[in-house]
Amino acid sequence: MKQREWFVVASLVLVIGSRVHAASPPRPNIVLVMADDVGYGDFSCLGNPIIQTPNVDAFAKQAVRFTDFHVSPTCAPTRAALLTGRHEFKSGVTHTILERERLSLKATTLAQVLKSKGYATGVFGKWHLGDEDAYQPGQRGFDEVFIHGAGGIGQTYAGSGGDAPGNSYFNPAILHNGTFEKTTGYCTDVFFRQALTWIDQERKGDEPFFAYITPNAAHSPLDCPEEYAKRHAGQVPENVAKFYGMIENIDDNFGTLVAKLKDWGIENDTLVIFMTDNGGTAGTRTYNAGMRGTKGTPYQGGTRVPSFWRWPSGFKGDVEVGALTAHLDILPTLAEIVGSPLSEPLRSQVEGRSFLPLLKDPQAEWPDRTLITHVGRWNRGQVEQAKYVNSSIRNGRFTLVNDTELYDLKADPGETKNIIAEHPEVVASLRAAYDVWWQEVFPCLENEAAVGPKVNPFKERYWKQFGGGPDEALRLRMDPARANGEAATIRTYEGKGHPMP
Repeated sequence: MKQREWFVVASLVLVIGSRVHAASPPRPNIVLVMADDVGYGDFSCLGNPIIQTPNVDAFAKQAVRFTDFHVSPTCAPTRAALLTGRHEFKSGVTHTILERERLSLKATTLAQVLKSKGYATGVFGKWHLGDEDAYQPGQRGFDEVFIHGAGGIGQTYAGSGGDAPGNSYFNPAILHNGTFEKTTGYCTDVFFRQALTWIDQERKGDEPFFAYITPNAAHSPLDCPEEYAKRHAGQVPENVAKFYGMIENIDDNFGTLVAKLKDWGIENDTLVIFMTDNGGTAGTRTYNAGMRGTKGTPYQGGTRVPSFWRWPSGFKGDVEVGALTAHLDILPTLAEIVGSPLSEPLRSQVEGRSFLPLLKDPQAEWPDRTLITHVGRWNRGQVEQAKYVNSSIRNGRFTLVNDTELYDLKADPGETKNIIAEHPEVVASLRAAYDVWWQEVFPCLENEAAVGPKVNPFKERYWKQFGGGPDEALRLRMDPARANGEAATIRTYEGKGHPMP
């Protein structure tokens, strides 16, 4: 969207009447960048003593920084909650594979909300909310689609979850508006390059744009250009050096993005959001900002992430907000910013609340609330036994974990001292709220018995375009009949060293 000259409007307002109020800024362009598997402690501006992220650091200095911002503990769940404004279980998303990553077709997405207000919408990178056609972003409100399949480049799982065959982080085949393109370069570079090309095109029009940039880095397998991998060789274990290299590559690409917005003269008209999708992974043993837990756990280290918001013409930067906020709040916040009141049925769908008041005034009133985390990932048919397993419910002070651990987050942010015996009234209150929530979500778990196709849709589409097909080993690997056994082998990062999909 072109930079506007608002002095003309201001002059007209002055002429019209003596009771003059500051005009609201126009609908901004929106760029939301979400890094994959990068934790709160993986940035130098947040205390990491080794990694160097100068571009994110500089941006954070100019932004509103949410210091108690939470997401879901794994990839697809966070994306579902962010795009719908409600807990992922209520959209059927309880896993990252085996059809349980499908975003309910009954859900309205953030992209659809923005598109209804005239926004051009584009997604670049990781979608991870269903690989069959009906679940693809082109059917969920996105005009421009440039994505890999499944939860990561090169992945293959039983049923629908799989990427193009033979894909790797270098020169990947990427699905672009229904047709595969064989790209050149490192995957993160490819996604940002495509996003910038699209933004450059859309900025010349008269309507705003929404760019949802979601690189698959720094998700495993850990790989990056050699120049990045060698930066921290010898300082940290080899896998951490590669992980940090992937993040520093994201930082460089993010810096290019921010610089381009300035060069194009649209930075004042553009709301840029930087965040990550779950807690830390490969780097947590090096630095985890004093938090307990990692990706795939219900502790602070699994859900607390950076969230930096900058809109020069909309609100002041270089401020911190300590209120308890979450990914659920993004849709209602952006809806309010673009002037799209939540009406039925969307109002009933959205559980989050707009934090636009906090963006404008960090001291604005913000009533206490409860946020519920559940890792999900139970084996098929075992949902009833999983009620409290890998779960937490928290308010502004306390968190009840697994129904057996209570921590005072104000006094003990590292969640080291279980005080459940000391506060029975707090436990009873949180448990009662959790029980009500569980009863609400139970009827929404629509994907638990879903059976996917025998061939990954992305692979099938690729072979139809370029020729070829699966060998017997790959055919068996994609067969949904193997799904239960495959699910049983999935482990978390914490203490196991086995990557989650």
